[in-house]
Amino acid sequence: MLVEIDYTPRDAFLPYHESDKRFGVTVAHRRAGKTVARINRLIKAAITCNLPTPRFGYLAPYWVQAKDIAWLYLKQYSASIIDAVGGKINESELSVTFGHNGAIIKLYGAENAERMRGLYFDGIVIDEGQGMRKSVLTTIILPALADRQGWLDVSGTPKGWGNLLGELVKTAQTDVDEWFLQILKASDTNIIPSEELRRLKALMSENEYAQEFECDFDAAITGAVYAKQLGQARAQGRITCVPYDPGCEVFTAWDLGFGDSTAIWWMQWVGRELRWIDYYENSGHQLDHYAGVIKARTYNYARNGHFLPHDGGHGNIRGDSVSNQLFALGVDNQVLTRETDINPGIEQLRQTIAYSVFDSEKCRDGLDALEQYAYEWDDDKGIFKAKPQHNWTSHAADAARYAAIAAAQVKAGNTIYAPSFQVGGNGSFMSA
Repeated sequence: MLVEIDYTPRDAFLPYHESDKRFGVTVAHRRAGKTVARINRLIKAAITCNLPTPRFGYLAPYWVQAKDIAWLYLKQYSASIIDAVGGKINESELSVTFGHNGAIIKLYGAENAERMRGLYFDGIVIDEGQGMRKSVLTTIILPALADRQGWLDVSGTPKGWGNLLGELVKTAQTDVDEWFLQILKASDTNIIPSEELRRLKALMSENEYAQEFECDFDAAITGAVYAKQLGQARAQGRITCVPYDPGCEVFTAWDLGFGDSTAIWWMQWVGRELRWIDYYENSGHQLDHYAGVIKARTYNYARNGHFLPHDGGHGNIRGDSVSNQLFALGVDNQVLTRETDINPGIEQLRQTIAYSVFDSEKCRDGLDALEQYAYEWDDDKGIFKAKPQHNWTSHAADAARYAAIAAAQVKAGNTIYAPSFQVGGNGSFMSA
């Protein structure tokens, strides 16, 4: 049977459709048409797949976003094929099933990517990959593709390097044998008229235009909460290899994930220098898992040196608080006072970063999140909203805010520290 998809690719996407590589990344300017191209790749792969019960997925940062971005396109381009070969469109599940081979294409959101765990896929499209962390790929997507050697296709528009899209661009640049890489700048594609680009450039900030239309990964993220402070830290060499000093006590700060991610920072004061020496984040685990993580890192922990947010002191449906459960697991801790407004804590963290040093490897995931933690723009008022956007970056950022509060309390306490280096002059390990 000959089935024709009512889709004509734009010239910029012809290399994409012609590629036979299993893995691919497309970085595209806004309104280039990357989602339409990906939906049609999914449809072609699904209707031509000869494997038993083929399954394909489309993943966006949020399920609602997947619905808004891709669902109309999937229905539009699938309709005539379903008329020809049979099948169904399921509005509630955001899925399309083709009748001749039973192939399914379904839309997912990364905020609930656990729904994909344990499933197999013959191909997955990840759209707006700049809105996801790499762990979604490594813990869920790649295992789901493994047994049937499914293909992976990631696309998006830059938002710094510290996210799934940025990480995979680096991978594709070095592994050219397995990865297809395409970067589509508005100045090159001619998809958007030059006069419209001129107008956009005049109305947008330089960073916004560079990021959204010229695919610049190094453009500053608009509204980033800690961009200035972390930029200074990088420029001054304070994001580097940071040695753990066993002569100084270590304390931790947690953001607790109830049905969400739990994030933990490890720190120690060495003189007047706050060292951020480690970071861990995970989800879907009970408290004994995180207690095991603490114990596996054999640092010189301060007594009651594990700081929890205020909700760690609340009882749950079984009547026991996280704090008490951790005590029972051998993790002594204390609960911070509740914040009525997070902005003082944000300002405290900004000030804290000024005398902090970060281990670039062990704290890499946490730093990536901090650099992309950003205020959300309010289109109606034309200003940034009072609180940063809640997304995958929030867990690391919340834990870091608690860390700044905890660090001040530790420093103000009576704990005696024995720094390995003298303070000032050549005292910092950065210049030792």
